[in-house]
Amino acid sequence: MKFNFRPIGLEDREAFRRYLDACPQVTSDYSFINLWSWSDVYGLEWAWTDALVWILQQRPSLKYWAPIGAWSAVSWAAQFAWQETAPLEFVRVPEVLADIWQNVLGDRVTVTADRDQWDYVYAAADLIGLKGNRFHKKKSLVSQFEKKYVYRYEAMNTALADKALALQDDWCAWRQCASDVHLADENRVIWKVLSNWEFLPGVTGGCLLVDDMVAAYTVGELVTDDTLVIHFEKGCPDYKGVYQTINQMFAAHQPSGLIWVNREQDLGDEGLRQAKMSYHPERFLEKFKIVVRR
Repeated sequence: MKFNFRPIGLEDREAFRRYLDACPQVTSDYSFINLWSWSDVYGLEWAWTDALVWILQQRPSLKYWAPIGAWSAVSWAAQFAWQETAPLEFVRVPEVLADIWQNVLGDRVTVTADRDQWDYVYAAADLIGLKGNRFHKKKSLVSQFEKKYVYRYEAMNTALADKALALQDDWCAWRQCASDVHLADENRVIWKVLSNWEFLPGVTGGCLLVDDMVAAYTVGELVTDDTLVIHFEKGCPDYKGVYQTINQMFAAHQPSGLIWVNREQDLGDEGLRQAKMSYHPERFLEKFKIVVRR
């Protein structure tokens, strides 16, 4: 089988959702907003078959991401029949699919754990309530913010997205994004999402406003009925407790059926890892690098 890879377009969002809904394990990488927004950075394209959506990464090197669909209903030997002699390298492969491939393909696959890509999953009730000694410092910072500033929380909309971009520009100046390739790439992605807010019905977000200026914003996406993925979260460092407050309030303003909050991976950044661990994840969604040989 020869795949016809093509760019990831907004017009494919609803069709892709059907494949994602059939997937036994949904990690943050495979939400539509994540794939579409990062497609320019990674050179992502996809190819569609009746059973699966195959995802190709072209930058900084050629790799595949996990194909998305009803994994357990697929004949993987038949799916890989198109493979020629060269090994195929897959990244960000969720644990469930890694197990399936090991069971079905046996010695054809080499599986390597990729801790830097594990998703951090939290109980929504923990992030909202901040109860107990584990969250004492977080709750104290939220209380300090609420007492010190005259603020309001609002759901993200097109007008607020423009104001959030002003904060994003300031944030990049503080963090010197221009001299950090990873922050520069993230900035491009954030601009892509916030600039197209009116065309992204599946995306959600929230803002904390102080003096009618956005002091913090967050952007997320419901990837299942009970799981919210947080894609971006930025705040002004002049406001003590602003990150803890936007984190708590965004979760609190989600639909009542929310059970889990996926705050994505740490990418091996020790500071980010420490920050994510400080919120006491309930579990991880493990991911793997896999090489498939002929």
